[in-house]
Amino acid sequence: MTSEGEGQAASAPKRRLSCKTCIDNLWFCYSPVHQMQQYYRLGVLDNCADKWSSLLDCLSLKTKRSSEVQEILENREKDKPHIWTFRTSEESSSHWKEVFGHLDDME
Repeated sequence: MTSEGEGQAASAPKRRLSCKTCIDNLWFCYSPVHQMQQYYRLGVLDNCADKWSSLLDCLSLKTKRSSEVQEILENREKDKPHIWTFRTSEESSSHWKEVFGHLDDME
């Protein structure tokens, strides 16, 4: 005996917006450990601008209605590029030979 709203909630889990991770990331960004890592790797200190923008974005989302927030988060999830590049078997075979073909010559 579920209502229509409960059925929708079960199919699409409602995301809970928390700015805690943004605050933690910003706090860590200003730590000496992170700054020295950045200086060692890149030769410059991190100004933490991306962490500030993430925090401000999160706080601005907190001022919106939950339905708007869910829609915005879902759109961002869809717009995010996928981590893997999908190839057909022919594309993957040619890419494999291009990258690792020199290993066949060793024999």
